[in-house]
Amino acid sequence: MRNSCIILVYLLAFLACSPKSGKTLELHSEADLQGLVIATSAGTYYDQKYSQWENVTLLRVNTEADAVQALKQGKADVFVTDEVALNEQTQKRLNIFQAFRGEENFDVAFAVRKGDEELVEEMNRFISASKADGTLDAAIAHWMKGTPAPEYPSEALKPDAKPFRCITSTNLEPICYLGEGGQWLGMDADVLRRFALWSGRPFEMKYQEFSSALVALATGQCDVVAACLFVTEERKKSVDFTLPYYKCSPGYFVRNTGAKAGLSLAERLKMNLLTEQRWKLLADGLLETLKITLLSILLGTILGVGVCVCRRSKRSWVRSAVGVYEYLVNGMPTLVLLLIMFYVVFAGTGLNASIVAVITFALCFASASGGIFDTAISSVPVGQTEAGLSLGFTPFKTFMGIVFPQAIRKGLPLFSSECVSLLKSTSIVGYIAIQDITRASDLIRSRTFDALVPLLIVTVLYFVLAWFLRILLNLFLNKK
Repeated sequence: MRNSCIILVYLLAFLACSPKSGKTLELHSEADLQGLVIATSAGTYYDQKYSQWENVTLLRVNTEADAVQALKQGKADVFVTDEVALNEQTQKRLNIFQAFRGEENFDVAFAVRKGDEELVEEMNRFISASKADGTLDAAIAHWMKGTPAPEYPSEALKPDAKPFRCITSTNLEPICYLGEGGQWLGMDADVLRRFALWSGRPFEMKYQEFSSALVALATGQCDVVAACLFVTEERKKSVDFTLPYYKCSPGYFVRNTGAKAGLSLAERLKMNLLTEQRWKLLADGLLETLKITLLSILLGTILGVGVCVCRRSKRSWVRSAVGVYEYLVNGMPTLVLLLIMFYVVFAGTGLNASIVAVITFALCFASASGGIFDTAISSVPVGQTEAGLSLGFTPFKTFMGIVFPQAIRKGLPLFSSECVSLLKSTSIVGYIAIQDITRASDLIRSRTFDALVPLLIVTVLYFVLAWFLRILLNLFLNKK
């Protein structure tokens, strides 16, 4: 239930908070950070660095969009991220600016699963060859400086070539972002796509938070993680890096308290829905949410009937077995179960993430629906069954003709509520790189840095879906 309220909590938090007023901070170096609240994405280099500082307060967030929101609302004094993450146009729109550039200068490379020497060597050959002929520098300059882009390699796909599976942990221009038509653009996506063509493999890219992306890499769910990653000794312990392809420094951003008011509501709606056809992300996410929800309910109901039969079995070992199953499923958070199913149980099988999600939610739904069915059947007086048998009906006909219709009427309200609860629980599927409507709003929010409009739209969509689901169940079960 807590997971189903995430969007509403975000929305209420946004509405409840207002930016602090005051003077614009003047920062010139890291020495000026003393006593300030620093916002940064969890798991990044900056997280590791400033968590060791005793004289600053570190505010860890999931994405850069959350960090910008914290900065604008006054929850943080400064936001630190890669200097190229926020261009001048974005800074002006958000009423923030880069106070100073960090003195550190890091090599940027792609992260590969530990021990996958073959892929590292292949990518290193590509990077070396691309540097030698000037293609790599020209591609990076295209995204960073707006120069013409070099042509893509013309190599054809190799027969039976496995997809080159990439995960990006950032949705920021010009590093890596989801552009119009659902195509990943930016420096990282461009370099990785060129490598895929060079190696003759189909290119695939998905978005996940950094911590989840590293888990996916370690368990073989992807080949490469990209997010303008700094090469550090700490990270080398858990992943292998390719040769560096870029150098980057930290950027320290603060609020511009003297700036003019932001965009109007109409402009924000246009930016979140029409620009780059972002409404298509919500449409695709809506279909994915519906697909997972309906299939999970269907499979879960079938399994729930089995659970109900086992609960009513005369064999004690059958009742004990289903009791253990229910104890395990009900005692484990759905998110944890989903991660275990995806990264452990079905790791390496190549099973589609949506199928894993359906199986996971169906298992949870079966436990709940099985209990509902059992309770509903038990609520029908025993005399109803005895009357049917005394009239000469078989046990099956007695159940289907007398007990079952009464049980449906008594169990439908609880069953409907459980279906709606399942719908809301699907909001966690983004942790395994499924783009549902919640993940779609996250992608839009990470591009626009607008918290209110995407979350408000998704909240309305969930209310509509819940209403539609209840209507569908009532029609299917002939309840008026």
